[in-house]
Order: sequence, then C-alpha cells, then structure tokens
Amino acid sequence: MIRKEEVYKIGRLGKAHGVKGEVSFMFDDDVFDRVDADYLVLDVDGILVPFFIEEYRFRSDSTALVKFEDVDTQERARELTNCDVYFPLALTDDDSEVISLAVLVGFSIVDAQTGAVVGSIADIDDSTANILFELSDGRLIPAADEFISQIDKDKRQISMRLPEGLLEL
Repeated sequence: MIRKEEVYKIGRLGKAHGVKGEVSFMFDDDVFDRVDADYLVLDVDGILVPFFIEEYRFRSDSTALVKFEDVDTQERARELTNCDVYFPLALTDDDSEVISLAVLVGFSIVDAQTGAVVGSIADIDDSTANILFELSDGRLIPAADEFISQIDKDKRQISMRLPEGLLEL
C-alpha cells in the first residue's frame, strides 16, 4: 500500500480527451518527464493507486495529455477526472540540485541556531514572487534562500536562520 509520506502532489487530472482513454493532466512539476517515470500515483476515492503511463504529450508547459494502461475508453478516463496526481519520492532525482517546492510539504523547519523545531510545512504559497512556507499552525515563513542553511531530504528537515522576532509576528 502506498502511503502519503512516500509521495508528493504534482498535479491534478482534468477532463477526458478524445475517445481512446486520454485525460488532460495539469501539473506543477514535470518530474515525471525529467526522470522518465513508468507510473504516476492517483488518489482514487482516498486510496493511492499507481497507474502506468502508456504515453503522454505536452500541450503547454503546465498541461499534458496522458494515456494510462488499461484506460481505453472515454468513460474510463472520465472516472479519473479531478483525481490528484502524486509522484513517488523514491523516484526523484537525488543528484539534482533543483528541489521541487512540492517535495518540501511535510518537512520540519528547524531553527539552525537553537536546533528547536519551529513547525511542519503544511503548504507552500507560491502565488507571489515571495514564496512562503505555510506551517501546520498557520504561521507563514519566507522561503528565501538567504534564510535556508540546509535541506536534509533523509530527515525531511530544513534548517533555517530566521531573523529575530519573525516567529512572534
């Protein structure tokens, strides 16, 4: 069984396209193309299910048409409409210096000076030029490079040197 801790959200399926089982896929992260993945994980009625990719083609830099194995009709593709799409953390490129923001959801923020856990990242607000980590308690912390000391993927922690008084706002 696939657990939420083993995957991260990269997008959502849209409407069925055509009559042969293709479905539109709106994505925030093209990791499935960069690492040549064989499958994506879909949230089908609360259960994470792997779906093997037969083929896909990009329509834009944030949309693709995907054909999954054993999804051969428009009706079957319609059943997948609005499913969230996840990617396995185990398949991400560990050698890459580029880390997708979506991967960081669930990471703990640790104060680099005291070692104290500040909180856990519940969401990432990238709607403006100033990206923010939204903690599970609702606090917002700037995701600025100058504040980040270290990212430990194995421990799922981000060490940050936060300006004095920021956490009291």
